[in-house]
Amino acid sequence: MIITAVAILGGVGLLFAILIALANHKLKVWEDPRIEVVAGMLPGANCGACGMPGCRAFAEKLVSGAAQPAGCNVANADGRAAIASYLGVDAGAAVKTVARMLCAGGTNVARLQAEYRGLPSCSAASAVAGGGKGCAWGCLGLADCVRSCTFDAMRMNADGLPVVDIEKCTACGDCVEACPKDLLMIMPLDRTLLVQCRNLIAGDDVLDDCKVACTACGKCVVDAARGLISVASGVAVIDYDLNNLADIHAIERCPTGAIVWLRGEQFAPSMSPGLPGRAREARPHIGSAA
Repeated sequence: MIITAVAILGGVGLLFAILIALANHKLKVWEDPRIEVVAGMLPGANCGACGMPGCRAFAEKLVSGAAQPAGCNVANADGRAAIASYLGVDAGAAVKTVARMLCAGGTNVARLQAEYRGLPSCSAASAVAGGGKGCAWGCLGLADCVRSCTFDAMRMNADGLPVVDIEKCTACGDCVEACPKDLLMIMPLDRTLLVQCRNLIAGDDVLDDCKVACTACGKCVVDAARGLISVASGVAVIDYDLNNLADIHAIERCPTGAIVWLRGEQFAPSMSPGLPGRAREARPHIGSAA
């Protein structure tokens, strides 16, 4: 009886093994062996900055010719050249993309209307009366973006603003997702004209809360090439489809410095807002003890 049962199970197992082997032979999809090699040559960061979900997916694109090694923001020049040499293709050229901050309202220029006491997190602070900052759209300075960066490409400066190391930044977008105020954006480095303000209050009233806010005065609109800059919802907006028309003259008459011409690192000492210290006043507390 036992022998019969074992024989039946063995026969069934053998039958399924044969069926699986036949199915594998019939349905097997050939894969270019170079994909595995190229995937091993990539940094393995799986950051998604190349537009693909991971390095292996990007390797498939490289091998198929649908992408160029230059599309990897993490690999250095030697690494991209090595991949290009292995595949026998041109490494290509790509403008490096980095995270840019759309707020210059640090502690030296922005007013606090209440002192937040609670979890040291921008997300937590924004859920409690907006975090206590006078400008409801401004950076809260609690470094959620810095903590989210796995490439050590961000730090907080003395004024409580995140500074991006453009050499280390891979444009992965983690900091963009971490900011509850939507103040970080991935941009190509060749976009040197930038509005560092997201406020929606048109006019000089906004200056009571932040000395470097955009007042929608329209001077940059007049001074820039036609169509490059417009004013929408109380703030200057740049049409980057016309980025080739951008020049430094657009910022020369900005009364607050809300629009800047970037050459490398944002918030470098030479371009820090640097206005006189904000007025010191008694402020109520919001939030709860951490």
